[in-house]
Amino acid sequence: MRATYHDPCNYGRKSKALFGHAFYDEPRRIMDRVFDDWVDMVPNREHQICCGGGGGALVTGYDEERLAYGRKKMERVLATGAELLVVPCHSCHGQFNQMIREMDLKNLRVKYLWEVVADALVL
Repeated sequence: MRATYHDPCNYGRKSKALFGHAFYDEPRRIMDRVFDDWVDMVPNREHQICCGGGGGALVTGYDEERLAYGRKKMERVLATGAELLVVPCHSCHGQFNQMIREMDLKNLRVKYLWEVVADALVL
């Protein structure tokens, strides 16, 4: 199945600002080793579009705004043709799963990055 990867704000821009290093290459190395068919979203890395779920937005009550961001990001996900969306962030995972329900996207699954590593270790 085709997969794509989402760059969370916290693992990218915020990590770069706070700690001097963004985690862009590390997950892509994992994706290269785990998937025969994965495609990077555009834009990506420091130019990625926020999924709308970060910073605790899932529980703030700003659902209209959060869902608007989510729809914009989901357009980018769907443009890849992926059936699997890989994310390392718990907030992004929750946001994308809600967007799948909101948009009735039965052919898209979301997995954590650690899950695809675990799946690859099981023969």
